[in-house]
Amino acid sequence: MKFIDEAKIQVHAGKGGNGVASFRREKYVPRGGPDGGDGGRGGSVWAIADRNINTLIDYRFARIHRAENGEKGQGADCYGKGGRDIELRMPVGTIIRDAGSGELVADLTAHGERVLIARGGQGGLGNLHFKSSINRAPRQHTNGEAGESREFALELRVLADVGLLGLPNAGKSTFIRSVSSARPKVADYPFTTLNPSLGVVRIGQDASFVIADIPGLIEGASDGAGLGHQFLRHLGRTHLLFHLIDIAPPEDGADVVRDVRAIAGELRKYDEALYRKPRWLIFNKVDLAPDADARIAKILRRLRWKGPWFAVSALSGTGCQEVCKTAYRFITEHRAKTIRAKKAMN
Repeated sequence: MKFIDEAKIQVHAGKGGNGVASFRREKYVPRGGPDGGDGGRGGSVWAIADRNINTLIDYRFARIHRAENGEKGQGADCYGKGGRDIELRMPVGTIIRDAGSGELVADLTAHGERVLIARGGQGGLGNLHFKSSINRAPRQHTNGEAGESREFALELRVLADVGLLGLPNAGKSTFIRSVSSARPKVADYPFTTLNPSLGVVRIGQDASFVIADIPGLIEGASDGAGLGHQFLRHLGRTHLLFHLIDIAPPEDGADVVRDVRAIAGELRKYDEALYRKPRWLIFNKVDLAPDADARIAKILRRLRWKGPWFAVSALSGTGCQEVCKTAYRFITEHRAKTIRAKKAMN
């Protein structure tokens, strides 16, 4: 199935049914009085997070969604039937924004989360409600209200704890295959990964975290080079970024330090908050560089890097478990801090 992470939809809630003016007419019941019922409520539109859906492709082709209108009231105190609600099932991690203003309407982060996105109109009142001591035969009634009509922009951001960054062919797909059961495509040409991939990294029987691989980023992505910035949104929910660096001797004389700074610059252009996320350097393909230690030391010195870094071989698995165990400890501590901060705010 094609991976779709953006879509625009229109939703139209149902109109409320009209109230009715009616009078009781039965044999042997003179002056029966008003008995007009109310109109039914219009159907509403709900968004529901469903973990069994992983793409917005359904909403790329089905753009308009309408709930049922309410039925009008009837005589003999009969109220109109309410319109049926509709439920739009979306992947967990979907962000719903107003297409015009960009205002955040909902952020579906948990399976089963249900959010009202368009409210149905109230039904009109029948003349039964207008009866009084001075108005015993009211002919007034009200029409039903119109339901809400809105246009939304849907954006899917995958839920992952760790995100992989790096140039094309840095070994991100090989790394995620090495540490999880995910099986993204691996090949010896750039931009092998065209869509985000998720993998579950298991540290122990009850210890795990989710890692996300996105297509490679290159300098000029903010101007549309390569695949541009279109998949960086999927790193927005992560706690930690792994910046994979190919430490093998470059055939074209590429400057690794310049490339690392270029990727960091593209992150900053896209989102300052994403740039400030904790980022670890993962030097990959050390098995192909006899002088890997000297190369890494030189790169760290030129970058003036003070943060964590690791040397691994994603192909053979060397060093990968150490990275994952350290990352799991970091994520666990980060989650605990976040929970404490939220409790302090409340």
